[in-house]
Amino acid sequence: MSKLIRTKQALDQAVTALFEHAPFLYPLYELTGPLPLRHHKPGFIGLARMIVSQQVSVASARAIWARVAARYPALSADDILGASDEDLRACGLSAPKMRTLRAIAEAVSSGALPLAKLGRMPADKAHALMVQVKGIGPWTADLYLLFCIGHADAFPAGDLALQEGLRMAYELEARPTAQELEAYAEDWRPYRGIVAQLLWAYYGVIKQRQGVPS
Repeated sequence: MSKLIRTKQALDQAVTALFEHAPFLYPLYELTGPLPLRHHKPGFIGLARMIVSQQVSVASARAIWARVAARYPALSADDILGASDEDLRACGLSAPKMRTLRAIAEAVSSGALPLAKLGRMPADKAHALMVQVKGIGPWTADLYLLFCIGHADAFPAGDLALQEGLRMAYELEARPTAQELEAYAEDWRPYRGIVAQLLWAYYGVIKQRQGVPS
């Protein structure tokens, strides 16, 4: 089982272990400095909030989630399964997001998606379970595992900023594809999630130096 990163101390320990495992990545860390802890609420609420926040502005996501939280203070799978279209639409949810939330709620209720057990699974197995649920894509699954579960080996290879960060760090001629990035990441197990955070930070530093918003 991969280490779970839920405290700054755990993150710092994982960073130290990563550089013992892959010391050639340390020059990136010299540029980025200490990595910030990014840990969000896990479970059904955490995953639901992630779905609600996708493909809308930060301000819109906050407004929609505030209405969801006001109507369902302790949001659960049963709440979503029992809600009408009118209830969810009144919160500002689109039809696709309602479908995804209901699919997740059904999977959680049936036991097909055991959210409480994902942290005890290898990242690849947990990822595979999540993407079986209609509406949960690979990127969403990996971000949930990384930032809600705190899975140290979750790796969203489809993330464009990660791909570009690796291109910059390795001075590649072209941005690697998700499949190519996954191949690179094999050398970073079981700390691929830490490398993801390092590459995001490195990408941000380089863009800032170039005067380009990251």
